[in-house]
Amino acid sequence: MKSKGIFLLALSTLILITVTIFASMNLAFSWVFYLTLIGQVVLIFAVYHVLTDNYTTEKVFSDWYEDRPDLSK
Repeated sequence: MKSKGIFLLALSTLILITVTIFASMNLAFSWVFYLTLIGQVVLIFAVYHVLTDNYTTEKVFSDWYEDRPDLSK
């Protein structure tokens, strides 16, 4: 999950927060409706991108907490 995945998740979060603000300000229904649809499409695309990303790691479960060795087994 490189910058594109993080960017898409941040964009979808920003759009859906904007929808909440627009709805609380009683903006026109069409703005809220279409922005909701756009936000949901971006969210679905972001989830798809993150789940299908070709990401590999060398970590195993026994690495657990690398920043706190006192919590490891």
